[in-house]
Amino acid sequence: MSAPRSPAGIVRVGALAIGPGQPLALIAGPDVIENERHLLSHAERMAAMCARAGVSYIVKCSYDKANRTSGSSYRGPGLREGLKILAKVRKTLGLPVLSDVHCREEVAPAAEVLDVLQVPAFLCRQTDFVSAVAKAGKPMNIKKGQFLAPWDMRHVIEKARGAGNTQILVTERGASFGYNNLVSDLRSLQVLAGFGCPVIYDGTHSVQLPGGLGHASGGQREFVPTLVRAAVATGYCHGVFLEVHEDPDRAPCDGPNMLRLAELPRLLDEMQAIRAALTGTAAGSAPRRRTALSRRP
Repeated sequence: MSAPRSPAGIVRVGALAIGPGQPLALIAGPDVIENERHLLSHAERMAAMCARAGVSYIVKCSYDKANRTSGSSYRGPGLREGLKILAKVRKTLGLPVLSDVHCREEVAPAAEVLDVLQVPAFLCRQTDFVSAVAKAGKPMNIKKGQFLAPWDMRHVIEKARGAGNTQILVTERGASFGYNNLVSDLRSLQVLAGFGCPVIYDGTHSVQLPGGLGHASGGQREFVPTLVRAAVATGYCHGVFLEVHEDPDRAPCDGPNMLRLAELPRLLDEMQAIRAALTGTAAGSAPRRRTALSRRP
């Protein structure tokens, strides 16, 4: 089964279109499912914020965090219960949902529920896995491994396309910079855009300090808005990926690098203002005319 085809460089997720000339997209939610009520509440509030700002919204939340630093850390409700909760969010709120899958056995059940299947950064080089996700026939989001140069993602994208999928988002999430640290090289966004896929910038994992707390990852959430603004300003960013929580300090996973929910409306407005300055449009609207800066992938 192959994913439906769209114009070059455009990925369709339900009624949403992501890519050049389309509204900015936000892929966001708590890092991991805590419970049904918690996710529904967060998704509903973020959907309202995005609607007000004119930003397309996809709910992101993990049913299983399979790469936690410590084996004793909370991983989530698991595949069956997690997909049940994500299906409830999708049906109740009418929003597309995304979660990461971790092995070929998860692909089929996940594809029955999810609108977008995500390939985690650590798994983007696993050829059979990437091909299996691509063959599910759903839009897919491939996160660039923090161990890869951006130009090396060409081969990952070609694997997915070779399996028959053209509905591919590619996400930049920072690169390893010494021990327990990541750095964002914004040249990566331009390189990735050259492969003909919509480019997403992960503003929260990019400030993660992997294993930085010894038993868990640390982070520098204070830099999230700065990096997101810079990414949108390149003109090569078609969407932003954020992990958002009403109280990050109490989140069971990735709290130090998560954006506080109350800070999201301002960041959305800033993203839209920057996009409008680049394209010469009113914030929150699709481009009406093309300028020198907007003639980019």
